[in-house]
Amino acid sequence: MERLRTLPGDDVRQIMWRFADRYDLQMVVQSSRSIARTTAARLVADGARNTHDWTPEKEELLKAFDASGLTGMFMEPEQGGFIAGPKNLAMCLVAYELSWVDGGAATCNLATDLALAPIHERGTPEQKDYYMTKCVPPQPGEDREVWRGAFALTEPLPYVGVDTGVVSGKIRIAEWKEGEEPMIQVEKRGRFITNMAFANFVTAAVNTDDERIKSSCMVILEEGDEGIFDPGAPTLKMVHQLSATNDPVFSLKVPASRIIGGYTIQDGVIVPNYSHGEIIAAVFQRTRIPVGVMTAAKLLSAVEPVIRYQRGRFRGGESKPGTPRYELGLQQNEDANHRLLDVWSTGEAMASLGFAAGRMADEFDPIEKEKDRLFIEQAIKGPRAQLKALKPKEQEAMEMVQLRARPEGERDQARLEALEADPLVQYSYLSAMSNVYIPACKLWNTGYGCQMMREAVAMMGGYGITEDCPGFLGQKWMDAQLEATYEGPEVVQRRQLSISMTGPVFSAQVTAWIDELKRRAQETPGRGHCTLAAAFELWAWTVEHLQSAKDPEGKPLMHGRRQGVTFQLADALSWLVAVKCFMDDIDELAEKGQMNPVVAEGLDALVDFYGDMATWQAARAAGETGRVAADLVFGYILHPDCAGECCGPEASGNLFDGAEEFYALRRKVDAAAAGARLAKDRAAADLTKVMIPEALDYPL
Repeated sequence: MERLRTLPGDDVRQIMWRFADRYDLQMVVQSSRSIARTTAARLVADGARNTHDWTPEKEELLKAFDASGLTGMFMEPEQGGFIAGPKNLAMCLVAYELSWVDGGAATCNLATDLALAPIHERGTPEQKDYYMTKCVPPQPGEDREVWRGAFALTEPLPYVGVDTGVVSGKIRIAEWKEGEEPMIQVEKRGRFITNMAFANFVTAAVNTDDERIKSSCMVILEEGDEGIFDPGAPTLKMVHQLSATNDPVFSLKVPASRIIGGYTIQDGVIVPNYSHGEIIAAVFQRTRIPVGVMTAAKLLSAVEPVIRYQRGRFRGGESKPGTPRYELGLQQNEDANHRLLDVWSTGEAMASLGFAAGRMADEFDPIEKEKDRLFIEQAIKGPRAQLKALKPKEQEAMEMVQLRARPEGERDQARLEALEADPLVQYSYLSAMSNVYIPACKLWNTGYGCQMMREAVAMMGGYGITEDCPGFLGQKWMDAQLEATYEGPEVVQRRQLSISMTGPVFSAQVTAWIDELKRRAQETPGRGHCTLAAAFELWAWTVEHLQSAKDPEGKPLMHGRRQGVTFQLADALSWLVAVKCFMDDIDELAEKGQMNPVVAEGLDALVDFYGDMATWQAARAAGETGRVAADLVFGYILHPDCAGECCGPEASGNLFDGAEEFYALRRKVDAAAAGARLAKDRAAADLTKVMIPEALDYPL
């Protein structure tokens, strides 16, 4: 039987990640890849990472971004950009390509986009036009410098958008002459601020320090403003050295028109239209996705160098060409192939989750704008009023999920179309889903991804922690640790997930997924759908059980402060959602690959390989879910004094209400893993035969 021939190429990725019909995104990929494998790779190979300072050599990255068009990618065409509409998927692709070589280069490119994001999401039309156009490289005939931005938010900031009181920057009225615009004094110290070495402007989060300013907000600070605009000293970070990071100090007087989103004056008080928490929540809802994709790229980029190292490990000694020792090297050992398959399958699941989140954010953007427009028309203002108005739509969103899950001939198609045409129903659905996908992407990709990156480094032996390790794997391992912290560390993501994972719309979607996976298990057996369905059932049962369970002191287990419970469930859910996205991508490849002549040749073998990989990854996710479920369900029950007899099958059935149902689900999960190791063996065997290039396509 034919199996995997070569590593997946661009045509395969375009289908799996749904941009085969987007020529503009394919050009973005080529531009990013060219910079990554020339300018960025040379900088790393020449030791540019060995200094904290922003050097003329590193400055070449900015010139390359400008020349390739990546600097202006974030802007709309009328502002000088070249992609119309949402750009979350585009940003994910750029992050993926640059991080394939160096995560710092990706951060350097994305940092100005992050600085512009508050303006993009909540800025006034005047603010958007002014700053977006200044950040586009000059066109022929223009005589100006391109502006660069930095995003200043004091860290650490637990659960951005909720704990707003932790902002240390302050604003107060500096001068307010009658009939003129108020001038405000901004005092802000930033820490670990990217792009600060060369930023012309900063979007900074500040709190009010004046009773004449009602709330916190974000303000725009410019290099030429009156006062102190001190970039500060370089941060002594050990990672992402191809991006400039400083600890700046600002003490500036700026007009109140720099408040992002504008303001009104009510009874002599400046009332910002948006608090800093509202703006940051909108920004991080999207910008966390590319960070998760960055770590996925690292894992997938490790596959080829590790295979090459394993095969060549014993060449040059006494082994002779044609012998297994010479041709396969370390790949003679099952363990080496199994460990690499774990890295690869994790990277695939991460990438699938990240790009699914990016596409979802692109879908969500226009829906959110339409929601905002409708609420303005209806004079519905403020988060509480909006939540109240959206509550009825939540039920309709659940109805839409249930209708979508039914076969076409068995559902009310007219009702489904009516629900799908309602922007507020769509908003309720996409909001619920993105509040799971995005934190799960950031949490699992960067957190577990960092652990798996260590595994990739370990497979290179001592070579893995040298500067000249092929693929720069040692540097990528260290960089991954920072990605787990950027834009909200793991605890922030777990906290958001622990709230959103119990929402009614997402719960309805989980039920629909279980039915869908069971159906797909019958249609395309051997791809792990059955295993994943069983794991989702166990996870959902455990959540429902814990919502009413209490500990021996009568305290509820499912509570915001019981992070030993909620965070564990959030971790398990992230495993499951990532595999679900991976399976969706494989199904997409199997369906659409036949229409691409390049992919069609060898498609069955590739799908079989991916199916085995997904089966194994589903078994891993199910195992993790089973461990967490048993830990939480039994862990808060007092162990009876029974000299070991209580753990028998008869006695244990009485330990809690619903025990038999739980045992049945556990048995189902265990049984659903049947064949997973065989699938892993097949996929691991493919690693010994797949063809790879003679050398990496970037310098070492």
